[in-house]
Amino acid sequence: MIKTYLYNAKEQVMQQNIALQDIREHLSDQENMLWIDIYDIKTHELYEIAKIFSFHPLAIEDCLHDSPRAKVDDYEDYKFFVFHALRYNEESDNEITTLELNVFLGPNYVVTIHKHTLRWLRQMDAVCSVSAKYMNRGADFLLYALIDGITDEYFPTLDRIGVRIDELEDEMYDEEVKEVTEEFLALKRTIILIRRVILPQRRIFLTINGRWKFNIQEDNIPFYTDLIDHIERIVDSTETYRDLVNSALDTYYSIISAKSSQKLNVLTIISTIMLPLTFVTGFFGMNVPLPYQHSPVATVVIFVSLMGLTWGMWRYFKKNELL
Repeated sequence: MIKTYLYNAKEQVMQQNIALQDIREHLSDQENMLWIDIYDIKTHELYEIAKIFSFHPLAIEDCLHDSPRAKVDDYEDYKFFVFHALRYNEESDNEITTLELNVFLGPNYVVTIHKHTLRWLRQMDAVCSVSAKYMNRGADFLLYALIDGITDEYFPTLDRIGVRIDELEDEMYDEEVKEVTEEFLALKRTIILIRRVILPQRRIFLTINGRWKFNIQEDNIPFYTDLIDHIERIVDSTETYRDLVNSALDTYYSIISAKSSQKLNVLTIISTIMLPLTFVTGFFGMNVPLPYQHSPVATVVIFVSLMGLTWGMWRYFKKNELL
């Protein structure tokens, strides 16, 4: 599916469904702004569009194959970006997945290519159908709008992760070991994936000696500064959550260890109490003549002695806080 949006600067109107053969004519006017959104396109159709814009074959190859890291490539006449959005489904086995977005940024055009539907791009499609809100401030502003919307979708995911960490901190005292451990490991995998996605995207927008890696109009620089701030907040949140999960997991293992030690102490005390009782009963149960073995008083004395010994050992362990 190919959607085209053209902002005609002279007439200050938005046009849609521009024919591909007319693209060069519209782009000849540097004041015009073109956005082409390509979703789940066939390979030969992608190469046709690449021919119109003279996109490099390596960039097209990146569009056809998923790239694990965000990046920006400079092809002189245009820039090629790889970004990643997130899809979060807590009930799924793979609760978080990455959705790749490829972007070609030219002087007065932006071409976006993606294999999966992206919620923010659907909203931008709806806006651009009736308004020039994203199209009348240049290609760099349209790129900002695209990436800022995708970046903002990270925050609900991070908020939910924070809630899950709080819930786990309350549940880890009562829930079964297997369930809590699996939940902790799932959270760690999610946080690691978010960090792996967001850190390369942050590097794209960091300046080098005060210079951006691509041309940004002076009026649009504050927007990119705000975008960097959002990305930094995401990075800080992932670092904080990672530390919280690690600390909570260490605490949980300490609780499990303490419970195991407590159970072991009880079993040890029981064994210690039973040891002299076993010795006494074994001694008097020997099949050899013993003094007073035919006296009925002997049984009572032995029983009372065993009870007294048990009580005395229990008092000793209780007094020394071993029980």
